[in-house]
Amino acid sequence: MSDDLRELYQEVILDHGKNPRNFHESDGATNEARGNNPLCGDQLVIYLKLDADGNVEDASFLGKGCAICMASASMMTDLLKGRSGEEAKHMFDAFHHMCTGEGDDVELEEDVEKLKVLSGVREFPTRVKCATLPWHTMVAALSGENEISTE
Repeated sequence: MSDDLRELYQEVILDHGKNPRNFHESDGATNEARGNNPLCGDQLVIYLKLDADGNVEDASFLGKGCAICMASASMMTDLLKGRSGEEAKHMFDAFHHMCTGEGDDVELEEDVEKLKVLSGVREFPTRVKCATLPWHTMVAALSGENEISTE
């Protein structure tokens, strides 16, 4: 990872970790799921409000965890709004591949490109679960599952 990318990675993690966006319970949530990462202690709930066609009208989260998990959840909830369930699952696949190092050539829409800054977790394998927990939890919520764990 270049020094510039490493610095940007740290800045984004700190910004979203300290000031998470969409950090609240959703009164009108139609789907929700709990996520747990026992290795790091991350715990969160993802709230999704889907319209009749399955598009994400609103996304939010509550929880506690490391800065990487909170930053990932913050960025994810921002990006989900207005997307279809299929688009959300495609974003999950691309993000997961980036974080595990399986997708250096992953193409993302321009507004989703900022997720690449979190791909730096691949240099810290124990942190991949921290970054991907919110995403796994979101997919669980879309699929009607109530709970998911990284174990």
